[in-house]
Amino acid sequence: MKHKILVTGASGAFGRLACIQLVENGHQVVGTMRSISGKNKSISDELKSKGVALVEMDVTNEDSVNAGVKSAIKLMDGLDTVFNNAGIGANGILECFTANDIQKMFDVNVFGVQRLMRAVLPYLREQGKGTIIHTSSCIGRITTPFLASYSASKYALESLAEGYRAELSGFGIESCIIEPGGMPTAFMGGMLTPSDTDRLQQFGEMASLPETSLNGYVDYIESIPKQRPERVAEAVVELVNIPFGEKPFRTIVDFSGLKQVIENYNKVLNETTKAIYTANGVYNLLTLNKN
Repeated sequence: MKHKILVTGASGAFGRLACIQLVENGHQVVGTMRSISGKNKSISDELKSKGVALVEMDVTNEDSVNAGVKSAIKLMDGLDTVFNNAGIGANGILECFTANDIQKMFDVNVFGVQRLMRAVLPYLREQGKGTIIHTSSCIGRITTPFLASYSASKYALESLAEGYRAELSGFGIESCIIEPGGMPTAFMGGMLTPSDTDRLQQFGEMASLPETSLNGYVDYIESIPKQRPERVAEAVVELVNIPFGEKPFRTIVDFSGLKQVIENYNKVLNETTKAIYTANGVYNLLTLNKN
């Protein structure tokens, strides 16, 4: 079945590769990014050459999101699948991030998600069917040193996805989460860092640990041949191609040793969720309306 798919964050590795692989699998795709010129021109040209239509969209701006979604629907003459993928990272000692630093990241990773959902959902609800795929992370519900602010944004995203899953099930809209491990991409080198450098100096030798830790981690994942962003794009394509209503809620993409432990976590969370929904008399909200 050919899908009409909107992909945010198309200038990043996950988004770009997903756009290309989805088109190669016969789907119609509109990719979005803040600008299709400037530093993104080469990526834009590549995507266009592969048959991906592009729309400028800044997920931190509500008017831009609303206009971008309308343009995408017009270009494809419809919409049935959304890959909610735009995101930025952060690495550093938590205390040294100002509230504005963290707000900047949440504006993309959390509020940007909410802006997009509010723009696409009226259309999907009216047609009575749709699929939403969110990009989270293997540390979306696990906190590690120096990445806590990033994980906090993904914790929030996971909660939004859980809520939407239940509240949209009766409207025939299925929800999915992709949880990738760290991948050797430009994302790792483009993370936000704390802006309070005066506070950072108070940490002495510890101040250099976030960068040292990240560099060591990048070296490690680069040494794993399978740990590449192409695997994430393949997982997105596989999810899209799974029949409506049969998709798993969470899909882990990792070859660095995290997959099994996160799967165990997900199994426990799934059973806990079922028990809480049952106790509150809303277990039916976990069942997708396929009519």
